[in-house]
Amino acid sequence: MFRYAVLGIIGLAGNAWAQQASPQAEAPAALSSPAALQSSAAISMEEPLPGDHWTYEVRDEIIGTISATRQNIVTDVTPTQVNTRVETVGKPNAGNIVFDRSWNMTVSGPWKFSPNDGSGIQLPLSVGKTWNFQCDEVDAANANIWKRAGKSTIVGRESVTTKAGTFETFKIETSYSTRNVKDPTRKAEVTLQIWYAPAIDHWVKRTFASRVNNLLTTNNTIELVEYGRKQ
Repeated sequence: MFRYAVLGIIGLAGNAWAQQASPQAEAPAALSSPAALQSSAAISMEEPLPGDHWTYEVRDEIIGTISATRQNIVTDVTPTQVNTRVETVGKPNAGNIVFDRSWNMTVSGPWKFSPNDGSGIQLPLSVGKTWNFQCDEVDAANANIWKRAGKSTIVGRESVTTKAGTFETFKIETSYSTRNVKDPTRKAEVTLQIWYAPAIDHWVKRTFASRVNNLLTTNNTIELVEYGRKQ
């Protein structure tokens, strides 16, 4: 979602998943069992709609326990962006995250990412595809600015099983660095692995590790436990 070293960072809250309407993603390969077909293909979610929702468990790999359960709910869709409400089980206040149509974050709470945070996908999907990204991270709460630069690569296709079912996915590996403009000695290095399932237009699993000044601060695994469309 210093999702998710700073908020874009925290949680990948988000932690979550083109500046213009994107072409349809490559169709997933045939699944191998009736159970897999039921879990990953029964609900078609190639295009986001208000009411779509995905629930994730966040596992803190440093202490080895589930640290949060979060639900991402689509509240509004335009040709260029997807607005979502993020609710954390047991917490009273919901947050908002805005994505572009390729699931790159553009706004997360007080954080704004210009042009976007670079953590989404790039269509069309194909194994071996690589892209670079850069952005400014601006914290509206204190006017801090961070410079981010990174690279993503689609390294393969994998079948992934979570509590929500079995899904055919593209595995994307992303790494980036971010530095504070006012104090360049403040820096973070982040590595992400994202398993994106075209059948539900979202990620079913993400790993997120952040090192601040070479010290590990965050090491999370986020897995899908439930998803669906507005009935």
